[in-house]
Amino acid sequence: MPFGLGFGETVIIFAVFLLLFGAKRLPELASGMGKGIRDFKRALNGLDENSIQANAEQNYLQATPAAAQVPAAAPAAAAPVATAETEKAAQ
Repeated sequence: MPFGLGFGETVIIFAVFLLLFGAKRLPELASGMGKGIRDFKRALNGLDENSIQANAEQNYLQATPAAAQVPAAAPAAAAPVATAETEKAAQ
């Protein structure tokens, strides 16, 4: 178990948290901690919200022209029509 805690100690700690904060508040606390950890990791890597949005916009702009350029069907070539002049030229 994490931090050298056994299963029993982990259950007791969770039960204390449940009594202190209630079942409704625990998911909110967990999501807040997750967001805080995510922001902390981004700050360590030097990423901020503006650079993330700029990168996403740049990726979108690069991907859009490739998706928009659907190759058009080539026009069907007209079958050659045999005329009197082409028959004379072929002989």
